[in-house]
Amino acid sequence: MGIFDKAKDMSQGHEAETDAALQQGADRVNQATGGKYADQVEKGRAAADAQVGDEAGNQMPPQ
Repeated sequence: MGIFDKAKDMSQGHEAETDAALQQGADRVNQATGGKYADQVEKGRAAADAQVGDEAGNQMPPQ
């Protein structure tokens, strides 16, 4: 079981909390780097969110 599998299992039913945590992490990275890597950070945040899935536990396609 990989890290994303564990995160997905733990996040089921907590979509708002996982979205907020991922956004907070992205915001902190952007603050630390002065936004220099904002596009890459957003892609990483979106990929992590897609791996965790939606409220029903379904994986979402990458955007």
